[in-house]
Amino acid sequence: MTTPVAAPPDRRSAVGEQRVLPYAHQVVEGADIEAVVRVLRSEWLTTGPEVERFEAEVGAYVGARYAVAFTSGTAALHAAVAAAGVGPGDEGITTPLTFCATANCVLFVGARPVFADVDDATLTIDPQAIKGRITRKTKVVIPMDYGGHPADVDAIHALAKRHGLLVIEDACHALGAEYRGRRVGSLSDITVFSFHPVKQITTGEGGMAVTNDATLAKRLQRFRNHGVVRSARDQVRRPWYYEIIELGYNYRMPDILCALGRSQLVRLAQNLARRRTIAERYTEAFSALPGIRTPCVKPDVVPAWHLYPIRVEASAIGLTRDELVRRLRQGHIATSVHYIPLTRHPYYRERFGFQAGDYPVAEGAFRQLISLPLFHGMSDHDVEDVIEAMSRILALGHRHPRRSHHAALLAHGSAH
Repeated sequence: MTTPVAAPPDRRSAVGEQRVLPYAHQVVEGADIEAVVRVLRSEWLTTGPEVERFEAEVGAYVGARYAVAFTSGTAALHAAVAAAGVGPGDEGITTPLTFCATANCVLFVGARPVFADVDDATLTIDPQAIKGRITRKTKVVIPMDYGGHPADVDAIHALAKRHGLLVIEDACHALGAEYRGRRVGSLSDITVFSFHPVKQITTGEGGMAVTNDATLAKRLQRFRNHGVVRSARDQVRRPWYYEIIELGYNYRMPDILCALGRSQLVRLAQNLARRRTIAERYTEAFSALPGIRTPCVKPDVVPAWHLYPIRVEASAIGLTRDELVRRLRQGHIATSVHYIPLTRHPYYRERFGFQAGDYPVAEGAFRQLISLPLFHGMSDHDVEDVIEAMSRILALGHRHPRRSHHAALLAHGSAH
């Protein structure tokens, strides 16, 4: 394996020049840089051969006939709802426990997002909750594969089929995940992936929409290129001629980014294996700690482990979630929270009148959630530092004989 050239950097902290372990970080290797440089020296920087190659490779990997690259996962979601024919007066059902793009994409086309609460075990959208949200205005269901754990796709598709709805799977967390022996990307009408730096592979920014439907694929392709079409006959007689047949956007992904994605894709299996190893070690260490709830993994699922979200019970550990976050930071371990429910954000709350308690499972989970560091560039020492820091904070003592750098800093910081 080549040496990473973009490992997590040293960062200055309040107590001096100390390395902070981020909750997520990209890994860029020499081969990635060489791939990008080759494109920079080529004839094409955008809309060239690297785009089609990257699309073909991602499509083959996930088991989809068509793959369409976009500038971001958000752009791909926007294109997906447009390709599904969603527009003003329509509704799309999704989860409140997600990044804003999952619901914003419905607003982008003039439709209304409708939320259904999540399953308490997986924190993915609950098919039973979807049932009560379907109306004659509903056109799509948009499940999100929370943390890299696939939603209950079969149950969602059964509902969708019964009501004549399309399923757009937000798999921006879940490249490489499997559901009942099938790879995510081969399951839904349209599936969307993200290649942001914190994901399983990165193109810097970028996304992909995949489908097995030729008509949907053509709509996706038009949407990312201003709604432009060119006929083969006109290209022979008038190579300059094109027609705009619908409103589209400039969401084209450049060859430069696709070259980086292709290089990264070679290591996807390795990246996923490392993430799963880290998740298994965390679960082994944390499942015995009182007041800590580790992520659920359904027996028919292989998660992609974008996140490792634990839930903490304040009464059992004697600390609030926010205090635990603060103390971990004192030990130079960064965390995050995924997510503040969308219904609690001012824009959604004020526009649609959501009230506290409307989505009790999502809201209850939010109050307890912490995403611990998890990325394929973490060393074994990093992983053990997180485990030991958590053990110290919870006053459970050492589980391992090695006193970590982060734990030592934690002990020093907690005295203040």
